[in-house]
Amino acid sequence: MTDSNRRAILGMGLTAGLVGFAADALAQSTTRGDAPTESAAARPAPEAKYRVPFAVIGMDHNHIYGITDAIIRGGGVLTSFYATDPKQIAMFRKRYPGATLARGEDEILADKRIKLVCSAAVPSLRAPLGIRVMKAGKDYLSDKAAVTTLAQLAEVRRTIKQTGRKYGIMYSERLEVPAAVMAGQMVHDGAIGRVIQTVNLAPHRLSAPTRPDWFWDPARNGGILTDVGSHQADQFVYLTGSKRAHVVASQTGNFAHPDHPKFEDFGDMVLNGDGGTGYVRVDWFTPDGLSTWGDGRLFILGTEGYIELRKYVDIAGRPGGNHLFIADRKGMRYIDCSKVPLPFGPQFVNDIVEGTSVAQDQDGALLAAELVLTAEAKATRAIAG
Repeated sequence: MTDSNRRAILGMGLTAGLVGFAADALAQSTTRGDAPTESAAARPAPEAKYRVPFAVIGMDHNHIYGITDAIIRGGGVLTSFYATDPKQIAMFRKRYPGATLARGEDEILADKRIKLVCSAAVPSLRAPLGIRVMKAGKDYLSDKAAVTTLAQLAEVRRTIKQTGRKYGIMYSERLEVPAAVMAGQMVHDGAIGRVIQTVNLAPHRLSAPTRPDWFWDPARNGGILTDVGSHQADQFVYLTGSKRAHVVASQTGNFAHPDHPKFEDFGDMVLNGDGGTGYVRVDWFTPDGLSTWGDGRLFILGTEGYIELRKYVDIAGRPGGNHLFIADRKGMRYIDCSKVPLPFGPQFVNDIVEGTSVAQDQDGALLAAELVLTAEAKATRAIAG
C-alpha cells in the first residue's frame, strides 16, 4: 500500500465511517438472502470530491444496495437503472426514487453522461455484462463473484487491455467491513511484521426459502469457492501482497442438501503466493441460533505478531461486530473497529475521474478471481458421510 493510500484511509473521517458502517450493515443483512432494510439510502460523504453519473444494470442479488450506497457515498449520482423483475424494480425505486428506469441495457450503454455501471446480476452474467460496459467506454463495478469461468476471465483481461477501462469487483468482506479496513491498514504499516499466512473461516446462513433457482446451480453461481470464496481469496492476495499465487489443494462437498445434488455447501482451499500462504474454509452451515448471518473470522499471522478479526459477532463476548484482537511484541490488546471509516466508495469514484487505482489494484482483484476459479476447477469431492 502506498503512503497516499494510507493517508486516504486515515483521512476519510468519522462521518464517512458512520455512514459507511450503516451501508455495510445493509450489505451484511442481504448476504443471507433477506430483503434490504428500509433505512435511507446513503448520501455523499463530505470528503467526496466529484459527482459522477452512474447506473445499475442487474439486481438479482441484494448486494446491489450496498454497492450502490458505496458509490453514492463516494460522490456517485445514480441516474438510471435497468431490470425486468417487477419486485426488483419496485424495491429499487422505493430506495432510490430519483433514479429513472431505463427501457433497456442499450439505453444506459449509449448514454455518454454515464461513466460507471454497477451490477449484481446472476453471477454467470456479470462478466459478459462488464465486457459490454467496458466496450461502451464506461467503467464497471460488479458484485463478487464477478467472473465464473476461466474463459470469461481471459476475455475480461483482454477487454481491459483493449479499452483501458476499470473492471472493479466489490469484495465487500474486506472493502466494506471496518475491522477488515483497520486490519489491512495495520498490516501494511508493519504492525505484525511480514505476513506469513492468512486463515479465513467464512460460514454463511443458507436461508433456503429465500434463494432463487440460480443459487443452487454451480454453472450459474460458479460454485461455493468461486462465490463465497472470492472474498477470502481477495483478503489473501491483499494482506500478503502477493503478485503471483497458485492453488495447492481444494475440495468441495454437499453434506446436507441431497435435494440439490449439484449444490456445494462446503469448500476449502490452500493457497500459496509470493507474499505468503493462505487457508480458506467456506460453508452454508451457520446455525439458526447465531445472532447474525455468519461468524466470519480472519487470522493474520506475521513474523512479529498476529491479528484476529471477529467481523460480525463475538459469540458470548462483546456485543456487535468489527472486533479486532492483536498480539505483538508490545503485548495483547483489543480494538473496537465499528467506527473505522470505509474509504472504498470515495476512492473508487476518484479513480474513475483521475485515472488512478487507489481503491483497488486491478491485477490483484483479478488474481483473486483466478485463484477461486482454479480452486473450483481442480477441487476434489469431499465425502459426504
